[in-house]
Amino acid sequence: MFNHMMSLDSFEARREYGQSRRKQLRRQDHGRWDPKQRSHSALSILERSMRGRVASLVALKYERMAASTFGFFRGAVPIMAADLALLPDTGITTQLCGDAHVRNLGAYAGPDGRLVFDINDFDETIRGPFEWDIKRLATSLVLAGREAGGKNRDCGEAVSAFVVKYCRCVQVFAKMPVIDLARYQIHRLQRVAPVSLALLKAERATPMHTLQTLTELAKPKRNEVQHRIFKEQKPLLLRLRSSQARAVLASLKLYEEGLQPDRRHLIHEYRALDVAFKVVGTGSVGTRDYCVYFEGNGGTDPLFLQIKEELPSAYEPYLQRAGAARHQGRRVAEGQRAMQFQSDMLLGWTSLSNREYVVRQLNDHKASIAVEDLKGRGLIEYGEICGELLARGHARAGEPQVLAGYLGNGRSFERAILEFAEAYADQTEQDRQVLLKSKHAPRVQPGDKTAGN
Repeated sequence: MFNHMMSLDSFEARREYGQSRRKQLRRQDHGRWDPKQRSHSALSILERSMRGRVASLVALKYERMAASTFGFFRGAVPIMAADLALLPDTGITTQLCGDAHVRNLGAYAGPDGRLVFDINDFDETIRGPFEWDIKRLATSLVLAGREAGGKNRDCGEAVSAFVVKYCRCVQVFAKMPVIDLARYQIHRLQRVAPVSLALLKAERATPMHTLQTLTELAKPKRNEVQHRIFKEQKPLLLRLRSSQARAVLASLKLYEEGLQPDRRHLIHEYRALDVAFKVVGTGSVGTRDYCVYFEGNGGTDPLFLQIKEELPSAYEPYLQRAGAARHQGRRVAEGQRAMQFQSDMLLGWTSLSNREYVVRQLNDHKASIAVEDLKGRGLIEYGEICGELLARGHARAGEPQVLAGYLGNGRSFERAILEFAEAYADQTEQDRQVLLKSKHAPRVQPGDKTAGN
């Protein structure tokens, strides 16, 4: 429905409203971080976030978080959400990625088959203060740069490049015709080394490559045509028993009802051959994640769907005005469509055993940035790309005129975000050290010479 009754019905009014929000939170005050404000320990927040997950996988999540500071950061969205909620905010809301960090931007195949590079993880998406995404992504640039062996100066320059580009793009988007903003693309991606390497990996991540990686030929039974099944890699990939597999496949009926008719027809051209449980990511470890292997026009036409459990966003408890999502899988799918230039053509949602899931293609030309590539000039150039992509996502899903009014030329905001990012990166390392000394620490500590390969 067109919002003809909107009170801020002009460019000038929206921009002035953004400027007025500086009285609520000055731009230079974004740099503040004081862990003394915490009423609960980081570890207790993390423990609480594990409730409802597969108990046998919780130790694996802790293990992945303990492996490095950046790994800890990837799994610690609930901690950062609680910390951000302690701080004053602008009140300027947009659709948040929620888990904006350097490895949650990546390549994937668009509906026309061409590769797209964009924000590509929306498990935590929700409407909230725009600066929360900026603070998380800025902190990730510092942590990734440190992990890659980069200099502190380069990490700082990358954050500055990220924020400056974000602010400049917001100013451009604020004046752009709405349709042009919806069509806005970035054409220099191939010239940015870390992105170029990710795109090369994505070219190789074909459905046939996934077929060879995740499946194997089943042992033929009498009078049965030989076919492929998932290749078990315990505990990371487990084939489901027949009854479990039938329940997962039955959940696809609800998923299909939400697809456009042409895409529903496309799914019907495939037949399901096998179903497995798969462990994914760091933050998502312990959630229920299923993969379905389909075959279309013969053995060289595989399709893999991922049916991934979605818990409420970690930010939801702190955003009363956001309200509880009607369906967590739908929250993720709709947040993704709102922010991305192009989304997976088979993106949707379903429910299974009173749990809610997002449905999407698995590994369809997907690839993310390698942290080891993020150092020196590559980190700084990548910071600029992050700024442009995040600004585009926020502008598509929010009001760029309001953002532009608040940010102005962005210089004071840039310095404050850099101050916050460096302080919160240090905080993340301190929180990880607490984990390493806790009962949840892996038996073999990261870097232990007895760990083996």
